[in-house]
Amino acid sequence: MADRRARLAAQVRRTLGEALGATRTRVGAARTELAAERDRLDRVRRAAAAVPDRVGAERDRRLAEIDKRHAARIAELAQRAADAARRESPGAASAGWPGWRPTPAGRGEPPGALRVGTLAVPGADAVPALVPLLDAGHVELVGADRPAGEAVVSALLLRALGRADPGAVRLTGYDPEHLGGGLAGFAPLGTAGLLTFVGPGGLGRLLDDLVEQIRRINSTVLAGEHASLRELAAATGRRPEPWRVAVLLGGEEPSRHERGQLDRVVRTGAACGVHLVVRGLELPEHPTVTRLRVEPGRAHLVGAPPVDLDPPPPAALVTETCRELAARVNAGPAPTPFNDLLPPPDRMWREDSSTGLTAPIGEGPHGRPVLLTLGDYPPHALIGGPSGTGKTNLIFAWIGALAARYSPAELEFYLLDFKEGVSFARFAQGRRDPSWLPHMRLVGINVNTDREFGLALLRFLAEELRRRADAAKKHEVTKLAELRTVDPTGHWPRIVAVVDEFQMLLAGRDAVAREAADLLEDLARRGRSQGIHLVLASQDVRGIEALWGRPALVAQFTLRIALPKALRILAERNDAAQSLPRHHAVVNAESGLTEGNEIARIPSAGDWETWSELQHRLWRMRPPDAAPARLFDGDAIPRLADAPDFRALAAPETGTLRAPVALLGEIIDVQARSAALRLPRAPGRNLAVLGTRVDEACAVLDAAARSLARQHRPGTARFSIACLDPDADPAARALYEDLADDAAWYDEESVTELMAETAAGLGAPGSGSPHYLLLFAVDAAAGALTTRVGGRTGLEQLRRVLHDGPERRTHVLAWWRGVARMRADLGGPAARTDQIGAWVALDTHGGELGSSLYPGTGGPDWYPRPWRGLFFDRAVHRTGQTIIPYGPER
Repeated sequence: MADRRARLAAQVRRTLGEALGATRTRVGAARTELAAERDRLDRVRRAAAAVPDRVGAERDRRLAEIDKRHAARIAELAQRAADAARRESPGAASAGWPGWRPTPAGRGEPPGALRVGTLAVPGADAVPALVPLLDAGHVELVGADRPAGEAVVSALLLRALGRADPGAVRLTGYDPEHLGGGLAGFAPLGTAGLLTFVGPGGLGRLLDDLVEQIRRINSTVLAGEHASLRELAAATGRRPEPWRVAVLLGGEEPSRHERGQLDRVVRTGAACGVHLVVRGLELPEHPTVTRLRVEPGRAHLVGAPPVDLDPPPPAALVTETCRELAARVNAGPAPTPFNDLLPPPDRMWREDSSTGLTAPIGEGPHGRPVLLTLGDYPPHALIGGPSGTGKTNLIFAWIGALAARYSPAELEFYLLDFKEGVSFARFAQGRRDPSWLPHMRLVGINVNTDREFGLALLRFLAEELRRRADAAKKHEVTKLAELRTVDPTGHWPRIVAVVDEFQMLLAGRDAVAREAADLLEDLARRGRSQGIHLVLASQDVRGIEALWGRPALVAQFTLRIALPKALRILAERNDAAQSLPRHHAVVNAESGLTEGNEIARIPSAGDWETWSELQHRLWRMRPPDAAPARLFDGDAIPRLADAPDFRALAAPETGTLRAPVALLGEIIDVQARSAALRLPRAPGRNLAVLGTRVDEACAVLDAAARSLARQHRPGTARFSIACLDPDADPAARALYEDLADDAAWYDEESVTELMAETAAGLGAPGSGSPHYLLLFAVDAAAGALTTRVGGRTGLEQLRRVLHDGPERRTHVLAWWRGVARMRADLGGPAARTDQIGAWVALDTHGGELGSSLYPGTGGPDWYPRPWRGLFFDRAVHRTGQTIIPYGPER
């Protein structure tokens, strides 16, 4: 029993030991696992403790990256905003006050917004803070700080003035509290009418006037074609109305009427260039109103961050700028560009002149072109204006506008300038510039002493009028338009004859003035129906009795153009020209009556650079058969070699020339014709040159001899040259050398032999070869010619040659230094002068020629002047011809 107990106890002990061992093993393992878990827990705790720091660092890194990216983006946007602001407000609209100056916007370019301050952006340039005003809206300043408000007003107004052309911004000030003190710096503008002040109680009248201006601009300027003046300026390149800025600085609460007018201006003013700058009055809510809350040094635009205001413009800058603007406006506006008068290149020469000529001369007050018409009515034009007012410029502008619209087949010009100068010469072919205006047929310059040339032009036009009238009668029509319809193959362009300083042609009471006035009256009366139009221009028409004494003539000039300060161009009580600014003209197609007035701003067309492009374009368009215009320069001396009549001369192939022609000089005429003396076998076919001017006398004899030699083959004619004045020796020697074998030389010692030999030859049978005696200063040989040879003196032999020589083909071309000396050589004061059939008088007065040389009594109306002569051929002329001796060939 005891053993069983012992065995059971031992077994229990063994089991308990095993269990205890196992338990101890499991406890150890559990403790090991616990230690591991605790270690892991510690690691987890340590890891968990490190997470916030790592997350925070990552967060900080990401936030820093975002900040950097956003800062760069903000800087980029700020720079773009600053660049956009500078583009929107260039030049004076945003420049800083140091070095600030006006920079007017170009034609059709908007003025842009105006800077009032800057918006600071970290890391970027300051962005200009802009306020829209001109062509954009109105500005209301809110805040009690008066100095800051005045600074903003001054800056806005000065910048607005700087972005517009002088005179294009007009200010009206209403400052009842300080009586204009807030705009005192702009006072110099008042001298040019650019600033007016309205006193207390005048707000209603001011607003009424602004509303009326808006109504007028909408109805007459925009007229439904454009929505705003800005749109009109962009489309046409011109702005017909100024900007009107009303500055309202405080005052009492507006009345109901004033409030209503204020609302109308706010709603409709911006489109018509009428704007408000208001402080102390409340404007109605409208998209065009910009409200600016002003504080000292800062301002707040609605919906925008605070703005750092610019400092006010320096008072000296405001005053000086306003003075300069006023001075420029008082001097008158600048002319508009010449190209404004021209059609597009593809529309040039597209107009038909059958019923008349119409072209713009400038722009009117509302920007619309002012048209000039020449046709059945009005047929002719009268232009007047003192020196320096732009008369020549106006003529050039009109010519250019017409020439660009009408081809040379539709229009021809004849220009004559009686004042000294060569301004019209640009229309003819020149040595340096080969181009010419294809419409131009005649250009006369420096003709102030050659009234005969003006008379020649009128005679030419009268002949053209007769030709057209005959053609019209033949085709049984009365007007040019009808003639062109029935005779489409004929050449019937309209003719415009422009005579500048025409009073020179009509001055005095001589035969030239009388005939010119008669021709003018006939052309003015009948020219309209045949397309011949006269344009007469003058600096001053007072005292022109030959014109104003003929009311029927003046009445034909229904188109009147008066430049500033012009007198007696318009009707007697029409003084519109007295208040015209520079570069403007009164255009009146109603004979100068006040109701016909139109004001035109004339473009600049007077300088060659302006004209050059147009003339060269038209010259390249000229017809293949176009010829340059005839250029007559009263100061130029023609050359024989250039004369068409001289170039046409030639010796006959066979036989003998029947009646050679001696060319003496160029006739003062529309065509470049030569004064020709025919030398047939007839009594009296001799020439006397009368006067003391050596060069001119030699030139006449030289041209005569050279033209005669050109008509004879070598060896078929004789030229005997006798020079009896040492001063004439160079010219005579040059002629002798050029005539070579056909010429013989004589001097004072041998001239008597020449006379005797020539006289003796007249008795020989047959006609013999032509013999021309060229006697230079023959009266200087009076002593030598008293010597007898063959029983007769040299003077007696000369008289016989003069009397009998022409029928034997022997002609004397002699120069006497005075009429009395010639008479003495011919036999004395009572001697007949029949043997002198033609003469050229140089510095010899008409009264000296007497009735024996010139038909009638008292002699011709001839007053000598340099390098001019009076040519008379008793076999051809009824009156003398004024000629210009050809210049020496060497």
